[in-house]
Amino acid sequence: GKNEYDLLVIGGGSGGLACAKEAAQFGRKVAVLDYVEPSPRGTTWGLGGTCVNVGCIPKKLMHQAALLGSALKDAQHYGWNISQPVHHTWSVMAQGVQNYVKSLNWGHRVQLQDKKVKYFNIKGSFSDPHTVRGLTKAGKETVVTADNIVIATGGRPKYPTHIAGALEYGITSDDLFWLKESPGKTLPSFSLYVSLECAGFLTGIGLDTTVMMRSIPLRGFDQAQMASLVTEHMESYGTKFLKRCFPTKVEKLKNNRLQVTWKNADLDREESDSFDTVMWAVGRAPDTKTLNLETIGVKTNSETGKIIVDASEATSVPHIYAVGDITEGRPELTPTAIAAGKLLAQRLFGHSSELMDYDNVPTTVFTPLEYGCVGLSEEAAVQRHGSDNIEIYHAYYKPLEFTVAERDSTQCYIKMVCLREREQRILGLHFIGPNAGEVIQGFALGIKCGATYPQMMKTVGIHPTCAEEVTKLHITKRSGLDATVTGC
Repeated sequence: GKNEYDLLVIGGGSGGLACAKEAAQFGRKVAVLDYVEPSPRGTTWGLGGTCVNVGCIPKKLMHQAALLGSALKDAQHYGWNISQPVHHTWSVMAQGVQNYVKSLNWGHRVQLQDKKVKYFNIKGSFSDPHTVRGLTKAGKETVVTADNIVIATGGRPKYPTHIAGALEYGITSDDLFWLKESPGKTLPSFSLYVSLECAGFLTGIGLDTTVMMRSIPLRGFDQAQMASLVTEHMESYGTKFLKRCFPTKVEKLKNNRLQVTWKNADLDREESDSFDTVMWAVGRAPDTKTLNLETIGVKTNSETGKIIVDASEATSVPHIYAVGDITEGRPELTPTAIAAGKLLAQRLFGHSSELMDYDNVPTTVFTPLEYGCVGLSEEAAVQRHGSDNIEIYHAYYKPLEFTVAERDSTQCYIKMVCLREREQRILGLHFIGPNAGEVIQGFALGIKCGATYPQMMKTVGIHPTCAEEVTKLHITKRSGLDATVTGC
């Protein structure tokens, strides 16, 4: 017979909720299934997905807490009398952040209700291409059928299960943001952006923090200057780094601290130390295990486990789609998932043919000194166009707000990656400094529209701002992956 819903969305995160709410705007009958499997440490949360609960939102708020700590030190140079030493209370910060996240959970529930979207708090799996079954917490079976189904279940942090004690004693970012008490002396491993962001705000609020860095920092980001400058600043900021080290085991001591043993590749020896908390940041795995995708014929990448989709977000099964972090080859970013979800609903129910454009999507790493970028890294530009066809414009700069406070600006740096031929179209813009996200967001529009280096140089900057420095990059230029960079 007839399916109950026009659209069923599996996953109540950014992309799934955006798709469901957009579809409801067209008067369609829509349902959302969402269920949060507790982490190995037992942490759980409400509707809204990774970004709201254990990602962007709590991360940025805790980053802000650390920035306020730095501002307190600067304030004395600007005439503010602040009693020393200042002290941070984790439980107060955590309570404020967690209360705000819970308000967002409630807000999503209300929005779904207002738009007449049915919400099921169940973990479902496919029994056929149009039918999803699941059990409620009370054990009652629920069956939902739909003409169109969107998979938007995102991913969950992976554990390095080959390391003895990793699963038993370690946590992930899923747990860190919901801790009631301070994590104390913490070892984030490894040097992915999540690890560096968490290490940054933990250091900023006064905790002893060490990052174990197996290989390069910020894999996937620009390695020619940008990634190394981020970690250099973090070291000067107080974060410790164990470079070219990888853990071999974690043991719990009688005093409840965690003894971590690792191999130092450079010194070819075994080392160890004790920590209060070990946080794993080794990447994320797509949350597809219980969906029963193989039975209905939805194809996934055998290596990554992610769902293979075409330009219209369609899977290998007609009427089944996927958006967000669950999809192969897409940026793992909230704004792209939201935009893709909305556009998918408009194509399905609004007579639209517009596809999501995944090129030149800006992003920012919220380390103590932020790193924002849009477009290609220098390595990707060279790989795509050849080193002889790339021109690099760059500069070090000093933010005005650093001057009176006498803060070190050694790592404040801007790089513009351009095509050398014809009008010198900008392929990528990279910025390390205060408010990097705000700076890059403004320039992202121009680069999306095909901005060129001469156009950027004709742009009048707002004085005195850090963003203004981007419009003055005529002061130095260099060509292709030159490792020796001189500041200006």
